[in-house]
Amino acid sequence: MIAIRSQGAGGQNVNKVSTAVHLRFNINASSLPYFYKERLLKLSDQRITKEGIIVIKAQQYRSREKNKEEALQRLQELIKSVAVLPQKRKPTQPPRNSDEKRLDGKSKRGQLKTSRGKICSEEG
Repeated sequence: MIAIRSQGAGGQNVNKVSTAVHLRFNINASSLPYFYKERLLKLSDQRITKEGIIVIKAQQYRSREKNKEEALQRLQELIKSVAVLPQKRKPTQPPRNSDEKRLDGKSKRGQLKTSRGKICSEEG
């Protein structure tokens, strides 16, 4: 974790004090279980580099301690999001009644359209 100068407005404080925090977390070198590492590396998150390093920059607060806490909290949230397995979808079929209703509606619509056509009167 490195302290750097914040961006944006802040008066003289922003020019003097390094309050922003730059957190770098190496996924491969960490002591996380293999399952977490694998899922973190598969994430398509812009904060994760190709080398497997998570980069989080916190500069919301004017104090370094608060920014440090926020960066660590964001890292924890990222890891927790990977810990939850998505539920598997159970394949289902639509009810027979809904199929019949849909086909019935289609045939009625077709009959309505054919009834709009020209009436052919054949005189022999």
